[in-house]
Amino acid sequence: MNTGSDGKRTYRITTLGCKVNQYESNYISKTLEMNGLRKAGGAERADICVINTCIVTQRASRQSRQAIRKLIRENPGSTVAAAGCYAQVFPDELKKIDGLKIIAGNTSKGELPRLLLDDPPPEGRVLLLEDFEKDMPFEFLEPVDFPERTRAYLKIQDGCRSFCSYCIVPFARGPLRSLPPAGVLDMMKRLAEAGYREVVLTGIHLGKYGVDLGEDLDLSGLLKMIAGENMPVRVRISSIEPNEVGDELIEMMAGEQWLCRHFHISLQNGDDRILKRMKRGYDSRDFARLVEKIKRKIPLAAIGIDIMSGFPGEDHIAHTNTVRLLEKLPVSYLHVFPFSPRPGTKAFSFEGRVLPEIIKERAMELRMLGEKKRGTFYGKCLEREFVVLAERRHPRMNRFMSGRSDNYLAVNFVSSDDLSGELIGVRLKEVQKDGIRGEMSSKGAGVRCRSELLR
Repeated sequence: MNTGSDGKRTYRITTLGCKVNQYESNYISKTLEMNGLRKAGGAERADICVINTCIVTQRASRQSRQAIRKLIRENPGSTVAAAGCYAQVFPDELKKIDGLKIIAGNTSKGELPRLLLDDPPPEGRVLLLEDFEKDMPFEFLEPVDFPERTRAYLKIQDGCRSFCSYCIVPFARGPLRSLPPAGVLDMMKRLAEAGYREVVLTGIHLGKYGVDLGEDLDLSGLLKMIAGENMPVRVRISSIEPNEVGDELIEMMAGEQWLCRHFHISLQNGDDRILKRMKRGYDSRDFARLVEKIKRKIPLAAIGIDIMSGFPGEDHIAHTNTVRLLEKLPVSYLHVFPFSPRPGTKAFSFEGRVLPEIIKERAMELRMLGEKKRGTFYGKCLEREFVVLAERRHPRMNRFMSGRSDNYLAVNFVSSDDLSGELIGVRLKEVQKDGIRGEMSSKGAGVRCRSELLR
């Protein structure tokens, strides 16, 4: 076994995919460090390599395989483990990769650090794979800290049972499971005490939080419990489905200063025929009413949209319906991705596949529309003051700090001091290529402040 110059065993982790994967990789990383390992630097060979995989698209699957082979090639003799969604759904494909020592599915991530800390596995391959069980509990992987030390992620939900026709995630993540409220509140208090000023609540199907707990509890109810604790930390919610953004959640976001005014909503398509074929459970009018309701209650809320281009059967009319819907609605930015046929999903065998070059053209049109929407949203926020969580020095302008407002504006402002981790009042002045330039108006803004309170 090789060690670094300081005598410690070394590790390297590559993470692909969603924020839940990032959260789980953080758990693995910090568990290894707590047991004496050190993160390998630069081109240094690592004794242990982990790839936390993603299969949500064909490209993600290809990137996962490439990352595995790259780590095997660059770290000869090391223990290489592939974990996560690829391992859970398509382990037989991973078994074909020579040099891969461990394959661990999503039911076994909690056990993976222990296995990695043991002596290197013998010749052959170790499989940590179990099927999902109907009433299996939520596996809590406790975070220790996060790289930027300013914003923390807290996974409070796992699993999905929606089975949208294009989506492989239910097979990779299993049944709905939630972290009980007591666990959520305890972790949030500990993160606040550790100095974090923002916690992002994440999950695979976040809007289904609590349905498995049998306590008539949902996401809004959990947020009310968080409000009652009066913690010095603001809360952001990650991606949520349109039909799970209720009036109560909108009212809370409008009235509670600690709750970030930011929705990231999975629309997927703006054509009713395609939405029905996707099994999405809502139509374009439902979505339009939701966006308009949010903007009436919270005019400066950020509304980000997931949109898929090139779903089977999406003709020119369907694409045009999507573009026109988004053009007329006050959304803030678009996350555009192409349809990717996944074996095991219903859409894999659908007729009407769209040609790749047409998908590329449509995706480009939507991305250009997204940039236009972002610019319009940023422009509406100029000459107003916002509370910005300072994150780091700007990578190219050393005099500037970079951070995010509660409504997800990328803000740069001049500061002679390193204010990373602090909440700062900033007046926004100019839209730039990489965000908005602002001028610091106050230090030490509380999490209970917003732009309205700083004017």
